Amino acid sequence: MESSKPVSCPLGNHFKLSSKSCALNNGDEGMEDMPCASAVGSLMYAMLCTRPDIAYSVGLVSRFISRPSKEHWEAVKWILKYLRGTSNICICYGGQDANLRCYTDSDMAGDIDTKRSTSGYLFTFVGRAISWQSRLQRCVALSTTEVEYIAITECCKELLWIKRLFEEIGIKQERFAILCDSQSAIHLSKNPSFHSRSKHIQVRYHWVRDVIEEKQVSIDKVHTKDNGADMLTKILPKGKHDVCCLIAGLGIAPVASSY
Repeated sequence: MESSKPVSCPLGNHFKLSSKSCALNNGDEGMEDMPCASAVGSLMYAMLCTRPDIAYSVGLVSRFISRPSKEHWEAVKWILKYLRGTSNICICYGGQDANLRCYTDSDMAGDIDTKRSTSGYLFTFVGRAISWQSRLQRCVALSTTEVEYIAITECCKELLWIKRLFEEIGIKQERFAILCDSQSAIHLSKNPSFHSRSKHIQVRYHWVRDVIEEKQVSIDKVHTKDNGADMLTKILPKGKHDVCCLIAGLGIAPVASSY
């Protein structure tokens, strides 16, 4: 990997990873000697600590570490090459915008094997990421509204925890809002009535309606191009990925001055 050519995105669009390739490539020679699980573990550590930009990619490859194929190993190496090319990138804390911003997003049936969707949320404070998650949803959703609605609920859980933390350490903020790019999901979260298009949604996800009604949080619309959580739910082209990294506060690490 030391002589590998760096890449500009965590994963390329040509990767279509699934468990089917595990079954089709049982004859892959040498895969048992590849440190796939160890590499993914190292990537997971980097992602959890300082690199939200690889959260979706690491979550995707981690689904296949028990029986990786050559394609899965190539995807792992791709992420490593991305980190090699962006080793000077970090979360640069500092700034004047002392407001908590909460972005949420989801894809639609992105998992090839189960057709489940991926939810993601990104929390920033003073314009820098402080909490993020990319996770496969527990159920198969039937519409884009439903997947976004589930993503809002998961984001709301984290927001309430951070809100209580802020209160304990004396950080004051008048309004806590979740930023979502789905108008239909926002409407569903604010509408307490059940109808034919939402009555099948599991009751646990309707908890968010009570939280909104109690004015603990609110839901606001954000344009898709300004949604920093977009990189946590799907593979993005470089331009869009760079925008999300900027929203998350990822930048080139400052050079320490010497005296």
